Amino acid sequence: MSSNIPEKTIERLSEYRRTLLSCQDQGIKHMFSHVLAGIHGITAVQVRRDLMLIGFSSDTKKGYDVDILIEFINSILDNETILNVAVIGMGHLGQAITKYFNAKNIKLRINASFDVDKAKVGETLDNIHCYDMKDFEQVVEKLDINIVILSCPTEIASELVIPIINAGIKGVLNFTSKPINFPKGIVVENYDITTLLEKVAYFVKANEDNNM
Repeated sequence: MSSNIPEKTIERLSEYRRTLLSCQDQGIKHMFSHVLAGIHGITAVQVRRDLMLIGFSSDTKKGYDVDILIEFINSILDNETILNVAVIGMGHLGQAITKYFNAKNIKLRINASFDVDKAKVGETLDNIHCYDMKDFEQVVEKLDINIVILSCPTEIASELVIPIINAGIKGVLNFTSKPINFPKGIVVENYDITTLLEKVAYFVKANEDNNM
């Protein structure tokens, strides 16, 4: 996959694919750019720009062939082999992520979880075993884990930087409210749920004020 594709385009491609897969399940064969755009709240120009950026073209008289576009996006987003993922922190959020994620038909698979709570260590959730964090590096190597999802308490997130580096992890999705920085070579996405919810709440209030 080209590293020159903007992050926001990659995000939208993932969203397009989920929509197209749903359409495929419904037997829909073709999709016009303005329809796809409407579903995602963007313009048809943006959809066409994203697809042109990855080199996809189509007969606009019929719209995009759903099956072909799915396969093309697959070739951009997916690895040839499945990447293994681990969840660190098996509280309510970690459990929800694990249950949701492995139900998706993508080439990413949660195959381990970690916690420091002795009540959780040794338990399984949807056949995913929970390991003790003290065994993190050994388990990562044994299970060939490439990516970790942090759903642990915010106050301990920074303590995980060194273990993650030492284990050779290549990507981190951080769901704690504290942004974490890693050396070059480790891809990090900081996803602050509280900030995003406050952003939504702000615009809800702004819309209410505008309608008064």
